Amino acid sequence: MNALVPLPVLLPLFATGLSLAAGIRLKRFQRFISVAVLTAVVVISVVLMIAADDGPLSVHLGDFAPPLGITLVADRLSGLMLTVSSLVTLCVLVYSLGQGMADKDDETPLAVFHPAYLILVAGIACTFLAGDLMNLFVGFEIMLVSSFVLLTLGGTGPRIRAGSTYVIISLLSSMIFLVAIAITYAATGTVNFAQLAERFDDLSLGVTTLIQAMLLTVFGIKAAVFPVAAWLPDSYPTAPAPVTAVFAGLLTKVGVYCMLRTETLLFPGNRLGNLLLVVALASMIIGILGAVAQTDLKRLLSFTLISHIGYMVFGIGLADREGIAGAIVYVVHHITVQTTLFLVAGLIERRGGTTELTRLGGMARSAPLLSLLFFVPAMNIAGIPPFSGFIGKLALMRAGVDNGSVLAWVLVGGSTLTSLLTLYVIVKVWNLAFWRSEPPGQAAEGTVMESQEDDADADDADDEADVGGPAVTPQDDQGIPVRPGGGQVVATSITGKAVTTTKRPPRTMLAATAATVVLGLSYTVLAGPLAAYTDRSAQELLTRTPYIEEVLRP
Repeated sequence: MNALVPLPVLLPLFATGLSLAAGIRLKRFQRFISVAVLTAVVVISVVLMIAADDGPLSVHLGDFAPPLGITLVADRLSGLMLTVSSLVTLCVLVYSLGQGMADKDDETPLAVFHPAYLILVAGIACTFLAGDLMNLFVGFEIMLVSSFVLLTLGGTGPRIRAGSTYVIISLLSSMIFLVAIAITYAATGTVNFAQLAERFDDLSLGVTTLIQAMLLTVFGIKAAVFPVAAWLPDSYPTAPAPVTAVFAGLLTKVGVYCMLRTETLLFPGNRLGNLLLVVALASMIIGILGAVAQTDLKRLLSFTLISHIGYMVFGIGLADREGIAGAIVYVVHHITVQTTLFLVAGLIERRGGTTELTRLGGMARSAPLLSLLFFVPAMNIAGIPPFSGFIGKLALMRAGVDNGSVLAWVLVGGSTLTSLLTLYVIVKVWNLAFWRSEPPGQAAEGTVMESQEDDADADDADDEADVGGPAVTPQDDQGIPVRPGGGQVVATSITGKAVTTTKRPPRTMLAATAATVVLGLSYTVLAGPLAAYTDRSAQELLTRTPYIEEVLRP
């Protein structure tokens, strides 16, 4: 069974080579490779999750023992994260295939999409299975390279700017990470997690606190917690819908996972627990207030993402069995639900021509299926019973009450307020985009779709909307869409081409979105087994002994 541990990393990397070799000439074969490999990763992840319930599994690549070799470890937490992430990435891939076929995106950018996406999946799996800090860093860098390609597909101005911001922030965190790794190795002579768990006890309090603070800074940037989350709302919404969905739903949780792993395994004393609780509260409140102020659906969802990361950090800051278990439940829930909401946002954009809520309306009557696909995950993220969002929030609040400290009680109150404001935000979206009548100037079917304009052009767009707007956006001599008032339009297809609105979204995109909705609902149906599994995961994380003994056994 241990031989299966490297496969979630190796299979996507191997498939990347095949996908590049196939290229656009064998586009059907390229699609088949991607779907087949991710399906295989789902099956392997489920097997590893079940097997890890009996104890951690490990493999030393090249049969080199720590600290020389590369160690991969699958325990309950990493097995669960692998399973959820592989299911979500498979659904998003199917969604992207539907969008690409609907838009007839057969040029080179779409050929690059599949290899980049497979590399991203390999990087995610590498971080979940990493048994040492250096391999964790490698996983981050794999994700960074593929993320930049995916964010800048099509080469449009806003995507390049957003991708550049993302890369600069990521490189900054990588520099801090490398310095932390260097300090750790200089102090202990190893970067292997199991060995570090034993050797950190012999270090001075100042050194271990410095390393802990640096690692939390790196993982906090990845997770987009306050005050290092300002980059996210400007980076994610410009990307194609499937890219935004997998980034928002999954990549930020990689940072949360790393916090869970290192805080329990390397720093069990929780010296910075109160700081984490303060950060959690600030992320909740500031994030949701930012969402309240937004009228663009993608930016609104980006701010709710920042806000709800605070719930996960809340559980990590409590550092007890109930808090850690609640955080894991919420991570699993949020990966799926946040991804679903961004996929729905992509469908709304295809139908209404925009994600600006003030220019949408009437979809509850004209698009009942789309309304349902939004309503279910929206109620879930708002924490309405009996959805998994309610289960996760209730577990975290109960953990805060059981903790009994003043700061924990403040977090319980902040969690309640954030949940209420989230419900307010969801109701605002529902009223504007779905419940009210169609506003004047809403894009009719066949209108060229736009995602973002320069500020000056946006003013022109508002003026045109007031008088009904053009039915079709004209093009320049090179076929690039332009507004009548001047300026290029930034399209939202995967390759950056302009596409047109349609009343009937592609069935493949609808099916993939529906699959993520069902996956989110399954957490409610399987709430008992899920809660039991996460409780055992939390116990294993806090005990540490099974992990250490598995990695260091002869």
